[in-house]
Amino acid sequence: MKSLETSRLILRGFSESDLEDTYAYCVDPEVGPNAGWMPHKNKEETLTIIHHFMLNEEVWAIVEKESMKVIGSVGLHADRKRSTPDVKMIGYVLAKPTWGQGYAVEVVKGVLEYAFEEMKLKMVTVYHYPFNTRSRRVIEKTGFHYEGMLRYSSKLPDGRITDDVCYSMDVDEYYHLRESKG
Repeated sequence: MKSLETSRLILRGFSESDLEDTYAYCVDPEVGPNAGWMPHKNKEETLTIIHHFMLNEEVWAIVEKESMKVIGSVGLHADRKRSTPDVKMIGYVLAKPTWGQGYAVEVVKGVLEYAFEEMKLKMVTVYHYPFNTRSRRVIEKTGFHYEGMLRYSSKLPDGRITDDVCYSMDVDEYYHLRESKG
């Protein structure tokens, strides 16, 4: 897996040594539900997820350079709503103490650069639940285009059904955005 770097963050593959940092945010009841999963019950559950991430070449641990702690994860995944291999969906989660510091925007911009310039993807998509306004702001700040609302499309961990707010960015939009920002 290729490591990526932004001004304040390192994106790298997960390892078992990330257990404590990862568990710290995965157990938080305000983190997982916004991303579609329940808070972890124990460290064994977190270790199982880390092992899964270690097998997936497109899921990175987000490491804060200043503290060298894992503060979240970001991944490029097959988009189950689209059936083409050159379209990926970005998903990200950050530890609550890091919210509001611009890390998510920094991470998404770094992964978009990798996705379009190195992976040569045609499109990157992203979705959020209507109640996740923080994620909506990240998506808007990074230049994604609103596509619409896919109603009654996701089952939450508590069993409720919710909508997905859908956004995308294609390769031409990415390069236009990059050129316009200088």
